[in-house]
Amino acid sequence: MRHPIDWLSSWYRYRHRDDLVGHANSTRDVTFDDFVLEYCKGKPAPFAAVGSQAKFILNGDGTCGVDYLFRYEAQDKLIAFLEARLEMEITLKRLNVSPTVTLTLSDCVEAKLRKKCSPEFDVWEMGQA
Repeated sequence: MRHPIDWLSSWYRYRHRDDLVGHANSTRDVTFDDFVLEYCKGKPAPFAAVGSQAKFILNGDGTCGVDYLFRYEAQDKLIAFLEARLEMEITLKRLNVSPTVTLTLSDCVEAKLRKKCSPEFDVWEMGQA
């Protein structure tokens, strides 16, 4: 699970790529603040319709639906866990990398995201750091 802001920035950057220019999913003409504000809506525009990590991880009653949850930022812990379980060395290649784009999120937009999408942050806090 990725930190919610990092996860959204990855989607933003992925949809910022050249081959999406002119498509409804493109974020090329949208600021990161506007992308996040649109994501916070009940039915966001196509460019900000990226789903929910929390809905993927939580059961319908709000309980965690997975036995182990690792933060994306702590992939070393996930790899160590899997290596111990599988009794083998794991080497991952870096694939599907989003374009580099400098992003900033204003404090007021971050506050709105944290309020409107609190389950996303709650689930991230469940992850093993």
